[in-house]
Amino acid sequence: MSLPPADWLLRGAGDGGLERIEAFFQGDAYALHRHDTYAIGCTMAGVQSFTYRTTLRHSVAGNTVVLHPDEVHDGHAGTHEGFRYRMLYVEPARLQEALGGVALPFVAGGVSTDPRLARAAHALLDHLGAPLEALEEDDAVLSLALALQAASGAPAREPPGDFRAARIAREFIHDQLDGVVTLDALAAAAGRDRWSLSRDFRAFFGTSPYRYVTLRRLDRARSHMLAGQPLADCAALAGFADQSHMTRQFVQAFGVTPARWLRIYRAGHGLSNDARSFKTHDGGPSRVRFD
Repeated sequence: MSLPPADWLLRGAGDGGLERIEAFFQGDAYALHRHDTYAIGCTMAGVQSFTYRTTLRHSVAGNTVVLHPDEVHDGHAGTHEGFRYRMLYVEPARLQEALGGVALPFVAGGVSTDPRLARAAHALLDHLGAPLEALEEDDAVLSLALALQAASGAPAREPPGDFRAARIAREFIHDQLDGVVTLDALAAAAGRDRWSLSRDFRAFFGTSPYRYVTLRRLDRARSHMLAGQPLADCAALAGFADQSHMTRQFVQAFGVTPARWLRIYRAGHGLSNDARSFKTHDGGPSRVRFD
């Protein structure tokens, strides 16, 4: 007879202002308690059950758990198989800054099936093993704040945007792709507060500052790939932490791995995928890794 799996808890990488965890529990997980942060999480497997605002709630895989600050709650497995989940703890002040001083969003019931909220939570929780870049974290926090606001049913405010500031931020990104781009640096260059600038950038350019930076770096990576650089070198030259970081972002942007994209590109241009050599920008040969 096999023993049931032991309870466990892992903390996400990074030492920023966001605490991220993944855990598995059987039976009772924790007694009634409360904290002064939002607790926002994704149920990964099993039934995550908890008492919240005096009512028993249940969350299953695909649901998003949203516990408002200072609300008493407990936690336990809803079935004998146990439950696995990921959770983010974020200070209300952090969301308040992003929303610009409106009332904190309240998602009734503690469990949401809103896909916008699920996407925003997963953006922060899907890769616990990798620290969040500063701009990535700020972008994700704003997305989370807006998703919470939408899921709560509160009307979104539409303050007038500043196109000049957004344009300056975009130019700053192009000039600073070789370095670290942060929202604070963009705000200082544009002369606008960081959260207003982030909303302006989305409004005028259709994507967030972090996503824009990532896509420009992927443009660079593809150029280096076509010039025959090994994928690890392409990642470093384009400003990614490593090859796996570039690959993850590449798949999210284009739906295929860098190696597969390169094979498809070569096939489409009548180039043999058996030939492993390209010409670099200076005319010299370079080997290409296809893994």
